[in-house]
Amino acid sequence: MLLVAGAAAGATVAEWVVERVRFRYPGATRAAVDGVTLRIAPGEATALLGPNGSGKSTLLRLLLGRLRPQEGRVVFADRPLERWPRRVLARWVGVVPQEEETPFPLTVRDLVAMGRYPHLGPWRRLGPRDEAAVATALRSCDLESLAERPIDALSGGERQRARLARALAQEPRALVLDEPTASLDFGHAMELFEVLHGWARCGATVLFVTHDLNLAARYAQTLVLLDRGRVVAAGAAASVFDPGILEAVYGWPVRIVRHPGPGPDTGVPQVLPLRPGP
Repeated sequence: MLLVAGAAAGATVAEWVVERVRFRYPGATRAAVDGVTLRIAPGEATALLGPNGSGKSTLLRLLLGRLRPQEGRVVFADRPLERWPRRVLARWVGVVPQEEETPFPLTVRDLVAMGRYPHLGPWRRLGPRDEAAVATALRSCDLESLAERPIDALSGGERQRARLARALAQEPRALVLDEPTASLDFGHAMELFEVLHGWARCGATVLFVTHDLNLAARYAQTLVLLDRGRVVAAGAAASVFDPGILEAVYGWPVRIVRHPGPGPDTGVPQVLPLRPGP
């Protein structure tokens, strides 16, 4: 079982409020995000769901300030996002991308230690608190035995765990993850979601994009289903997992069942894609 770092405990409330946000890429025939309004609450996990091209990644970039809305606004922790200095925002929000290039050789420990840079400033060495945060993050992500291994020598799943550890070492008040379990086996995927669940229980804001509807229902308190840049359903799994809605969005017949348990997610709705019959 992975350990949960305690940095989020007592954290100042970090929530996003998105108001009528619209963004269209140059040359595109329609908006990638089209009039989205939602609240991403602290102290819980929120999952962004939807088929490819539904606007999930664009919405993430808008929430992180990497894109600016052409209409509407994004507010983070009671402040318009454009008024956040980049360095300060980097201390508040830990980001785990789906993929990234490593431009120079790094060990796992070196990569995880990069999570402390927003707190240190240029040319400052890691202090005792920084070393403790790195050690906790390595332990949390089951990476202690790989700490001195070059990143390039890791499997895809191990690299993803290292990226999560870097974000945890940052001691953020919010975690944003893009397809965090895409390259993980099911054991490490479950452990990763247990870590996210623990951080949310400590008061952090957790937001993740996933194609795994069933894991999202088991670990996220709020599901946001996007289609063609718009929110078509939002709320608990019981309300979002409507067969008519899911079949219209994904273009495939489904059946909704209840998780048989045992465990805390007994009875949670689960989606079964159906095979077409003769």
